[in-house]
Amino acid sequence: MPKESDFRLVESPVPRPASGEVLVQALYLSVDPYMRIRINGASSYAQSVQPGEVMVGGVVGRVVESNDPRIAVDDVVEGMLGWQKYAVAPAKTLRKIDPKNAPVTTALYVLGMPGLTAYFGLLDICHPQPGETVVVSGAAGAVGSLVGQIAKIKRCRAIGIAGTNEKVRFITQDLGFEGGFNYKETPDYTARLKDLCPNGIDVYFDNVGGSITDAVMKLLNTRARVAVCGQISQYNADRPEMGPRWLGQLVAKQAKVEGFLVHQFADRYDEGLRQLSTWLREKRIRYREDIVDGIENAPRAFIGMLEGHNIGKQLVKVG
Repeated sequence: MPKESDFRLVESPVPRPASGEVLVQALYLSVDPYMRIRINGASSYAQSVQPGEVMVGGVVGRVVESNDPRIAVDDVVEGMLGWQKYAVAPAKTLRKIDPKNAPVTTALYVLGMPGLTAYFGLLDICHPQPGETVVVSGAAGAVGSLVGQIAKIKRCRAIGIAGTNEKVRFITQDLGFEGGFNYKETPDYTARLKDLCPNGIDVYFDNVGGSITDAVMKLLNTRARVAVCGQISQYNADRPEMGPRWLGQLVAKQAKVEGFLVHQFADRYDEGLRQLSTWLREKRIRYREDIVDGIENAPRAFIGMLEGHNIGKQLVKVG
């Protein structure tokens, strides 16, 4: 597990934008599980963050200087600018945000990377059908909370697995999941899943891996689909965790397991954002944000997110 002492807060001159670039003052920083993979020095799908470099991460900010006609001063933009109060970036790499459409924080959540991950991961990888049972691990997090709601929109039964009783109440009472359980207070995951999913599991959206996923695999229905989005239970492990070998279950159930990265759907982001915006406007999607004040507290927020302290999306308001 990372420690706050692994991070340094450094002051340096504000950079100046060159031709085609803009200077952005950060308003909110995103905190996400994938960041843990980026600092382990061995990411297989993204460039690692090396000691001394700015921590990677999505940012919503206001443009304070522009050398590109496509973006004006005072425009609100979103991009991968990292944990810093001011950042320079090519204008073509930034997405303009209209604060009139929704709060700007949603550009890092429902109308941003987590929303697109939930949208494409569930609909394109798993193809849920009306009446099917969809199980989501990490169900109270930024992605999982949206997956369950999209499953409901598609007329499925949504069952969530989370780490506190408050989180279970949130997904069932506030978000409309049909059921859920606190894995930290559940001695037998398989037995609890059988109670909640009497007709088996048709779709599993995996955010955590480990023993929770092992239990789900035992209850897959024929032709079930599994989307592997994350394995947060393993990110801080010193060595690979041994577990049941469940590939034989896929043979017996003729089931499909597929890992994915949201970036593979980049050419369809506009489609996803339009639909998510519509659902948000129609109040068919609800969300909750956990906001920490001050860039100096970003490491604490990051570590807390890895430990499961947040409900919904973890953000840092830049002070």
